[in-house]
Amino acid sequence: MSALEVGRICVKNRGKEKGKKAIVVDIIDNNFVLVTGPSSINKVKRRRANILHLDITDKKIEIPKGASDEEIEKKIKDSGLEEYMKT
Repeated sequence: MSALEVGRICVKNRGKEKGKKAIVVDIIDNNFVLVTGPSSINKVKRRRANILHLDITDKKIEIPKGASDEEIEKKIKDSGLEEYMKT
């Protein structure tokens, strides 16, 4: 299993965004992380998520801790993962 870290792509497994992919932007504490889609790509808003509600994938993008949605969107497009994030 991949480590939960900033830039890791995960799939939300609970809530109204269940099944959508998100990127870890910051680690809040042992139980929560800050994630975003970003909403311009797949409608996942930046919000706090319980780590038990996330399935971690093996994909990761290099972003700084606390990166803006615009920075993340650019990195996703540069890495060719835009279609992957939409599904």
